[in-house]
Amino acid sequence: MLGRLNHVAIAVPDLARGAEVYRAMLGARVSAPQAEPAHGVTVVFVELPNTKIELLEPLGDASPIKAFLEKNPAGGIHHVCYEVADILEARDRLKAQGARVLGDGNPKTGAHGKPVLFLHPKDFCGTLVELEQA
Repeated sequence: MLGRLNHVAIAVPDLARGAEVYRAMLGARVSAPQAEPAHGVTVVFVELPNTKIELLEPLGDASPIKAFLEKNPAGGIHHVCYEVADILEARDRLKAQGARVLGDGNPKTGAHGKPVLFLHPKDFCGTLVELEQA
């Protein structure tokens, strides 16, 4: 069911500073900031030859990243995103096996303009998993 690793998301308290760390210290190519109000975050993507790193900071007080950063003030890995060929088929298969889909269970449009779903970390070895339709 899983396709390639699309990205690893890292929550950061300061997006501009995080982007500069990757740009200046590691010589990475970093995208422009992109607000994602439906997800409560602002993101940049660090482009790698085989995948991406997504840096995300809270967008507003209701952001789900805000609580994560309160527990991890310096930031840290927030989730991993895997591509799937058919997100609805993947959702239904996972739910049939007892996995919990976060939110209302329906895909939202993600930062790449494609449907995404999040899966409960307690069902996936303590890791928040995002699925993105390829």
